[in-house]
Amino acid sequence: MKALRIPLIILVLIALAFLPYYGTDTMVQFGISTLLLAVLAQGWNIIGGYTGYPSFGNSVFYGLGAYGVGIAMVQWQLPFATGMLFGVALAVAFALLLGFPVLRLKGHYFAIATLALAQIMAAIVSNVPLAGENIGLVLPPLNNDRMFYELSLILLVFATLTIWWLTRSRFGFGLIAIRENEEGAVVMGVDTTRYKVLAFVLAGVFSALAGGIHAYWITFLDPESAFDITLNVKMIIMAVFGGPGTILGPIVGSFILSAISELLSSEVTSIAGLFFGVVIVVAVVLMPRGLADVVRRFRRTGWHYFVENVRMHRI
Repeated sequence: MKALRIPLIILVLIALAFLPYYGTDTMVQFGISTLLLAVLAQGWNIIGGYTGYPSFGNSVFYGLGAYGVGIAMVQWQLPFATGMLFGVALAVAFALLLGFPVLRLKGHYFAIATLALAQIMAAIVSNVPLAGENIGLVLPPLNNDRMFYELSLILLVFATLTIWWLTRSRFGFGLIAIRENEEGAVVMGVDTTRYKVLAFVLAGVFSALAGGIHAYWITFLDPESAFDITLNVKMIIMAVFGGPGTILGPIVGSFILSAISELLSSEVTSIAGLFFGVVIVVAVVLMPRGLADVVRRFRRTGWHYFVENVRMHRI
């Protein structure tokens, strides 16, 4: 099975790379949205999956990346690439500024603190004339879905390779040590504060790049959509459903849940809004370690796998 894993990944990557050449316009647009969500899930995977800090504030980085592109292109007439760099710079500065105080919190205190970040930033941006205040910004249109799809795919590949590097680097081992036992990691000589802040920054960079691509793709930007709290929920659910702390789990979760959500939205609109709520319950109770853990252990334990999880995580 392991011998087939790499050829299968290559085949899937080739199929995704050539989708704009054989797929419909609708498929390409759906692909852009799904790939960007997968990037967000991978970004959350760094801070939530590997470091063990359940951040609910990654949409702040997404919004800063989007506004970096919007301000650069609309207000300063700079190219898209410069706007992406500006957005990343904003995200990194924000992560460094707030990372040190916020990452001193743990558990639900940390989650609540990060949940408030998006609302605070939306309120700030709404009063900044350079960012268009409440009205927002209208970016110059570019009817080139193929380019946006390819950029999104390249970004996802780069994010996934970064996760792969984490699993084999001293930095990644330090993050895992923090997740498993932060006090023990300190005893082992891990500079936990620096490692956590760097993980926060790295997660912010990928979220900001995804936000910048999305902003130029949809050509409209306002505080409510840029700092949308529901994005936090989606990226967390997708990462947890696929398998937090794994290389491919968040991607698999993003692809599966995006496809099902899109199908429900088009076929059964009335229950589409309930879908992610059901997924939360299923993921937490039946498979809290995600699909990756199910695939790894189900063959050995069978249906007892789910029974044991229900006993351990019963509500």
